[in-house]
Amino acid sequence: MRKLALKDNVLMQIDKSARYIGNEINSIMKKAEDVDIRYAFCFPDVYEIGMSHLGIQILYEMFNRRDDVWCERVYSPWPDLTAIMKEKKIPLFTLESQDPVKDFDFLGITLQYEMCYTNILQILELSDIPFMAKDRTEVHPIVMGGGPCTYNPEPIADFFDIFYIGEGEMQFDAIFDLYKEMKHSGHYSRREFLHEVAKIPGIYVPSLYEVTYDEKGFITKFAPIEEDIPTTIKRQVDMDMDHAPYPKKPLIPYVRATQDRVVLEIMRGCIRGCRFCQAGMVYRPNREKKLSTLKEYATEMLDNTGYEEISLSSLSSSDYSHLPEFIDYLIEECEKRHVNISLPSLRIDSFSLDVMSKVQDIKKSSLTFAPEAGSQRMRNVINKGLTKDVILNGAKQAFIGGWNKVKLYFMLGLPTETEEDIKAIPDLAEEMAELYYDTVPKEVRHGRCNINISTSFFVPKPFTPLQWASMLPAEEYLKRAGILKDHMREELNHKSISYQYHEAYTTVLEGVLARGDRKISKAILKAYEKGCYFDAWTEFFDPAKWDEAFAECGIDPDFYTIRERDLDEILPWDFIDVGITRSFFEREWDRAIHQQVITPNCRQQCSGCGCRSFEGGVCYEG
Repeated sequence: MRKLALKDNVLMQIDKSARYIGNEINSIMKKAEDVDIRYAFCFPDVYEIGMSHLGIQILYEMFNRRDDVWCERVYSPWPDLTAIMKEKKIPLFTLESQDPVKDFDFLGITLQYEMCYTNILQILELSDIPFMAKDRTEVHPIVMGGGPCTYNPEPIADFFDIFYIGEGEMQFDAIFDLYKEMKHSGHYSRREFLHEVAKIPGIYVPSLYEVTYDEKGFITKFAPIEEDIPTTIKRQVDMDMDHAPYPKKPLIPYVRATQDRVVLEIMRGCIRGCRFCQAGMVYRPNREKKLSTLKEYATEMLDNTGYEEISLSSLSSSDYSHLPEFIDYLIEECEKRHVNISLPSLRIDSFSLDVMSKVQDIKKSSLTFAPEAGSQRMRNVINKGLTKDVILNGAKQAFIGGWNKVKLYFMLGLPTETEEDIKAIPDLAEEMAELYYDTVPKEVRHGRCNINISTSFFVPKPFTPLQWASMLPAEEYLKRAGILKDHMREELNHKSISYQYHEAYTTVLEGVLARGDRKISKAILKAYEKGCYFDAWTEFFDPAKWDEAFAECGIDPDFYTIRERDLDEILPWDFIDVGITRSFFEREWDRAIHQQVITPNCRQQCSGCGCRSFEGGVCYEG
């Protein structure tokens, strides 16, 4: 009988015990004694969220192709189980073998959003691994971080032995080979491995770098402490999408995951160049998979899962050059299998609406527009590339096609934003609602038009043209949301429009964690000691505890948020080379703040961002 780390009496006490028993369909089982390297792959959030993450599925497949590696999974236990594990001293375990994480060679943690940072400490504590990398010995796993948050790893640098910068398909084999070679040589030591692995492209070992500050807290120098360690860490990019690892047999959870469907990645990168979007920058250049590759994967993944829906994954699906042919293939294939098709990230144009009318139940679906800003001036500032005519024409075509529910996503607190820009948001929604009633005859309407406005608050992320911008205090963000709400209620009074906005205090903390330096780690640890974790969940987030943590550590959060940064300032993430030149970011900053003009997308005109150095993708089309 297969062993379980949790006894029946524990499983009976907790919510959704299937999160912790493993043995899911398509999970990979090996014998520990048959492998040289054991890798525990962690998503530091609850199982349902982690099982929806495509990146882990890709690397899980890739690692386990090696006979000498067994990659297993671990997720953050929900607070009910966390309490029991602490009380009964149950060590955190992986799902496949149910073995303690502390017995593994590596603990890899994917960092998808900043609000999971305290969960990293939850994982380490439950695994009986010291919080601080400097306190770990030969008996502890190598703790490794990867994912989009590593584009500024400094706020959590003290907790990690290694960071991987870029796409994991490129250098993990070199890391495993080095570790295995050193272990077999009989001369392995933790310190020597970290020294040697730091020479592999894309690998950052924080303990081998030193940061110097001036009396005001500004960085004056960031440099390696040894001569043979690189001064710059270069982002790793896989330019061969068709031969990159991809899970033809994806894991199928027992508990319904957030993304409960086949997810097929059709391309990476984006041609659009939105100036607020970190993903659109750091996943450049735009790289497509061949149509034949996608057809093969779609068929095999549906065969191997039994899912009733397939979703296309990309930053902008409409920009995939073979989308019409692929959609035709999917429609034919999915009709035979009675499988639904989900098409996120589509621009709302006549082609997209025609496609969606074929694959969606019009009566149940809603369409999503992301104008991001209400006025044309603000859309120019952020390089959104949408005019009001384009937005309204898309809405008109949707209404004619039978849709009556629309979600509109905007940001508040963008650089140069005025009260007029804020009021332009509900004004645009009202024009859209009026268009519905003017366009669709009463006798053919599917009920009342429903337009939902949703606003998030702007965070200037590293490696975007707006990385130098200031943020606003939480109270100012809320004031701007109030201006929008009051204008909608007092001036428009349209029953078809509703409004909701994100948590302002969460946004400000996200800004500190995204833009901070190494000093922030003290506050993260202090907040965790006060009971903060699962901060991404509204019911657990406690801003007062974070305020206390910053105060007790002598850290002023405003230093990292409300201050506009100088172009010649050393930023905490400047030691990373993402393949986009500093001069490009500076030009785009000027075009945003001073010129307020659009930069054409990559297929219209090369903007000279530097990505031609990767020698492929959209940079070399035509």
